Order: sequence, then C-alpha cells, then structure tokens
Amino acid sequence: CFTYISLSHPEFVTLGTTQMTIMLALSIIALNSLFVFVGSYRTSSPITSSSGSFTWQHHLPVRNRNIYETCRRKMQLNMAMDKFFIQKLDSMKRTFSALTERLADPDVANDRKQVLSLSRERSSMLDTIEAYEEWKRLESERVSLVEMDQAGDVDPDLRDLIRGDLKEILSQQQQLEERIVVLLLPRDPNDDRNIMLEIRAGTGGDEASIFAGDLVAIYKKYCDSEGWKVIPVSDTLGEMGGYKTCVIQVTGDYVYSKMKYEAGVHRVQRVPQTETQGRVHTSTATVAVMPEVDEVEVVIHPDDIEISTARSSGSGGQNVNKVESAIDLMHKPTGIRIFCQQERSQLQNKATALALLRSRLYEMELEKQQQEQYAARKTQVGTGSRSEKIRTYNWKDSRCSDHRLGQNFPLSVFLNGDLAVIHQKCIADDQQANMKLMLENQTKQ
Repeated sequence: CFTYISLSHPEFVTLGTTQMTIMLALSIIALNSLFVFVGSYRTSSPITSSSGSFTWQHHLPVRNRNIYETCRRKMQLNMAMDKFFIQKLDSMKRTFSALTERLADPDVANDRKQVLSLSRERSSMLDTIEAYEEWKRLESERVSLVEMDQAGDVDPDLRDLIRGDLKEILSQQQQLEERIVVLLLPRDPNDDRNIMLEIRAGTGGDEASIFAGDLVAIYKKYCDSEGWKVIPVSDTLGEMGGYKTCVIQVTGDYVYSKMKYEAGVHRVQRVPQTETQGRVHTSTATVAVMPEVDEVEVVIHPDDIEISTARSSGSGGQNVNKVESAIDLMHKPTGIRIFCQQERSQLQNKATALALLRSRLYEMELEKQQQEQYAARKTQVGTGSRSEKIRTYNWKDSRCSDHRLGQNFPLSVFLNGDLAVIHQKCIADDQQANMKLMLENQTKQ
C-alpha cells in the first residue's frame, strides 16, 4: 500500500532526485519486510488420504522448513503407496491369512506334501507381511501425532517434541518402504532350495581339470562360511590332479539364491603346473547349479528307469569291495546315466542317484523354458546357461573379472572363498532390473 500511494501521488513527478530516492528506498524496505513475513510461514491443505498422504495445516516457521520438506517427500512416497503398493500388500495379507487357516486345517495337516508346499509359500510372504504390519503401526502413530500437532492449544515445547517424534517416525517408515519395495520384487521360486552343484573341466586339458579342482575347493570354503552342508555325490579325478567332473550336494538356507550366480563358464589365465616354459594358458571349467526339486514337480515313472548294482571301488574296507552297494541308474527317455558309490548302503546310493536324476530332469525342463523366454529377458544375471562366460581369473594381474557386472575384484577375495561381495553385487543388479520392470508395469496400469 505504501508503494502504491507513493507512486500514484500527483506530486511524485515534481519531487527532486533525493526525495525520489528516499521514497523508493522506503518502498523497497516495506516490500522486503512483507516478503520475509510471508516467507516465514507456509500453509497447506489438511490430510488428504487415510493411507498416509498428508500435508501441514498449521503455519510452519522457516526454522522447521527441513521437517516440512521431509513431510512433503513422505507425501510423495505415500502417494505411490496409495496407487500401487497398498492394494498389493493388502491382497498379500489376505492370502497370508488364508494360508495360515489352511495350515491349521486337520485334513491338510495329514498331507505332508501339501503342508510343505503351503508352508513354503507362507514363509516367502512372512518378511513382507511383518514389514507391512510395522509400517501400519508407525502410520497409526504418525496420524495421531499430526492430529496433536494441528491442535491450536498445544504448548510450544510439546509441539517441538511432537515434531521430533514425527521426524523419527517418518525416517523409520521410509526405511520400511524401501525394504517393502525390495521384498515385493519378483523373486525366483527356487531361491530357498538346496542345490546339486556340478563342476566339469572344459577346454585346456589337464590344466582345466586342475582348475575345476580349485573351483571345488573354493566353493567348499564358501559353503563353510555360510554354514551350509556339503555332501559329495560323484566325481571323476583328473590325471594330473583336480577333477574332470565333480558333483556335490549343498543344503542350507537359501542356497540357490546365491549359488545360482555361479552357473556358467569360468575362464582362467595363468601359467599351469604342467607348463615347462612359463607360458600363460587359457583354460575353462563349466559350473551347473541345479535346484533340488521335490518328487511332485518331476515325475519319474518306474518303467522309465533301469537300475543295476555293482561293487564299489576305492577305499572303504571289505564291505564296499564285496557287497554290491554301488548303483548304476539309466533313465531311458533321456539317456541320462548316473553311477553312485559314495554311500556304504545300496539304498542310500539309490536315493542319492534318484535325487540327482530328478535335479537333472528339472534342469533340462528349466533350460527349455529359459530358451523360450530368453529373447524377452533383458537381464543377464541368473540365466544359468552353460555357454555363457561369466568370469575370468587372471593370475598375472591378480584380478577376477565378472563379465556380467563389468567389474573387477581382487583375485585373493575369490581364492579365499569370499564370494559374498560378488553375490551381493549380482543380487543388487538383479533387483535393479526387476524394480525397473515393476515400475514400467505400474506406469502402464
């Protein structure tokens, strides 16, 4: 008003330069004071969503502008939760409750296979449901605090305490939301399964067998560090050491979820033990990671298999040399042949051979499906193709190069069996690709 009156006064044009300067300066000071006064407070709309989207209804001073910005970002996050995640989480919660009720049904409890299937499905949702319940609890507390903060008769000291609690709750909710997003990503249904790990010598002759033996030793170190149990199934020794073929069974928690990133062709560049002139050779070994499957998923008809017994060779005393405890199993439709002599009992060798057969049949079916879907898949992690070169180990440069990630790691890390760093990088890359796909689907909806 002061500025308008000054400029519109009829005698303004007759004022001297000094008077005009003073008048304009006073006008600028008045405008600046007005801007500071208005900028010191922000107003916004009341709560707009019962699921968490809110803005401040009362005036917020400049000193609490950081809390305002946090709440604004929180509102944007919850808007995403409103549109997509809340419905999905509520649907998952209903499914989780239905599975819990079915497991309590006496008729279901008598069916061991059905109990195993339902328990596995329920277990896969447990972490997500627990995180969602904690998020809802925090959301209830946050809404109560916002209502208290909006009350006009709140003591200033109490208001500061309320806003401090609000900031802490918002931080906890944001962490939970990030975790929930990761948990909602599409996961491999085989991640929680045990595996059959098969290492074969590739190109490179005796050096390839030696390298395959090095891989077996490294994987055993890694399994020990993870607390997994390693059971040898079958092996064929190389002439100069190592293995031509080695199959081991690995059991534990979420074995396949980590070991699946080892499937493929491993290449080594070093001066082999068999080299007399110090030349660097390039050799390879293939690693197949086969998830262990249940009988219900792969049906093996008794007429399709031919089993014969034989005497075991090697150490073990007179029992294994006199009693036919070894099992020679042939699967007629596929021509797969398995010879198992690791156990002292014929029944145990038969059970092990059948388990390996089921895994190989499952791998064949899985590989067939992957070939059909390969053109549509954009990610290069976890395909399990044997023809895919995934890693190179260079002894001269002491470097381990993962070709899928495009990153180098110290060779000593791998040789010590510390694969966790590499696996975490692969998992993060896989999650990033799945998150991008999920966001694309969300945008289409």
